[in-house]
Amino acid sequence: MDSLPQAHHTEAGSHFRESQPQPQDPATFPGPSCFSETMTSFSIPPVTLVLGGARSGKSGYAEKLVESQPGDWVYLATATAGDGEMTERIRLHRERRGEGWRTHEEPLALSTALQAQAKADTVILVDCLTLWLSNILFSELNVDSEVDRLLGCLPGLRGPVVFVSNEVGLGIVPGDALSRRFRDDAGRLNQALAAVADSVVFVAAGLPLRLKPAAP
Repeated sequence: MDSLPQAHHTEAGSHFRESQPQPQDPATFPGPSCFSETMTSFSIPPVTLVLGGARSGKSGYAEKLVESQPGDWVYLATATAGDGEMTERIRLHRERRGEGWRTHEEPLALSTALQAQAKADTVILVDCLTLWLSNILFSELNVDSEVDRLLGCLPGLRGPVVFVSNEVGLGIVPGDALSRRFRDDAGRLNQALAAVADSVVFVAAGLPLRLKPAAP
């Protein structure tokens, strides 16, 4: 899910919406066949990170990746409906997922939720890390401690997890201190998770590019 600090979830930029192309139908995304070499009980590795910009198709790709697996599918949502725009985004995400998913909402205690939901027959999708980071910042929690707690719980999870996160560092330098901190913390979070993830995929214009493991 596209992310910014919640204080900036406004109608700013809404005049661009008419000219923006519609995202690609997730049903037409390339399948995750590149993960077949890592098969254990699932055909995806224990930890996958899917990165992308706003409206890149990253969430749709991550959902199709999870839906390609057997067992239960858990959608671990970090978003909170702080305004009408976010309420609509959440509704559209739920509508796109359709039947078969079990949703659990947790805006802050992500590591605790992962440990509670992870099972040997379950695949978890966390959407998204950058909204989780935004929630941490506005709750005035310690970012480093929360990230360490998240990373520390991953080796003990009983089933695979797919994380979605925004790549927010490719645009212009933000004009205020809070947004600059958010950008920097998001970049560090993505690097930390990518370092421990078994697979990292970058999605742009609805097309996935495998970053880790490197293509042969």
